Amino acid sequence: MYRSRGVTGVRATAVALGAALLIAGCSSGDGDGDGDGDGGDTGGSGAGITQQPKDAAPFWVNPDGTAAQQVADYEKSGKESEADTIRKIAQQPTGEWLSPENAEEQARGFTEAAAEADRTALLVLYNIPHRDCGQFSGGGAADGNAYRAFIDSVAKGIGDRNATVILEPDAVLHMVDNCTPGEYHEERYDLLKGAITKLKSLKNTKVYLDAGNAGWGKPDQIFEPLKWAGIDQADGFSVNVSNFYTTEDSIAYGKELSAKVGNKPFVIDTSRNGNGPYTEGDPGERWCNPPGRALGETPSTKTANPLVDAYLWVKRPGESDGECKGGPKAGEWWPEYALKLAQASE
Repeated sequence: MYRSRGVTGVRATAVALGAALLIAGCSSGDGDGDGDGDGGDTGGSGAGITQQPKDAAPFWVNPDGTAAQQVADYEKSGKESEADTIRKIAQQPTGEWLSPENAEEQARGFTEAAAEADRTALLVLYNIPHRDCGQFSGGGAADGNAYRAFIDSVAKGIGDRNATVILEPDAVLHMVDNCTPGEYHEERYDLLKGAITKLKSLKNTKVYLDAGNAGWGKPDQIFEPLKWAGIDQADGFSVNVSNFYTTEDSIAYGKELSAKVGNKPFVIDTSRNGNGPYTEGDPGERWCNPPGRALGETPSTKTANPLVDAYLWVKRPGESDGECKGGPKAGEWWPEYALKLAQASE
């Protein structure tokens, strides 16, 4: 039976609670207060991380993220070359994967910090019940009521501030490929539709429902499930989350799918697709910490196609896909892998 694990590769990127609490009440502006991206040191990491120019990349750069902390650590150790290399990651806006235990506080902290910098927070919600078919990132909310409470907490934390939400990577795809047992499908569709409705009731929140990737390549099978999950109420859909398919292939996949769901626009995760997908080794684990990959296009709303709303770094480069190929647990920072990604993009 076909299984999506070989082509989806979505793995949780857990938010470090300490980092979230650090930013919850601190200044994360541009340093000079004018929001134009030319400020100095903006965060407690000591890495001197600044925002990108708003006209091209309106998303918030977390000055206290794991990559920024790594830059500071390297600099303190006198490893200037390594610090400069990791800065390629630290200086870009990346997705903040909210922790269910602190969802409201994190959503509030990230959006407040983004608002202070005159940017938009990029949030990833990955807490659907029966998540990831029990694999490396298995888990999620205990039941439907717990998930609805989670969404309510996120919405309360965001409030009227600007946010772009990537909703539940793999959740729809895993129903299409039967990785998620059929007994859970009806509830999952209801939960996703409810989440979109709740989040879209907010004044300044955009929602992109995840829709798989070019490796899946079967728009004919996923477009109706996307409709059942409420894509018509969302701003669009996301493709290639945590994966490695090229931007060109992702655009082709997204365009074909868009035509089947009311010409909805989409966003592409370009965080690690600079060298395309890995084609060697066990096909069932090519998605997991593959060697020889590179950073892709930097986050931007200036894209190669009018249907592509943005290139985003949804997956945070340098964080593990799971305990494979020598990696730590899913979502944990892996400095050696981060260095290789950034070096390969030179």
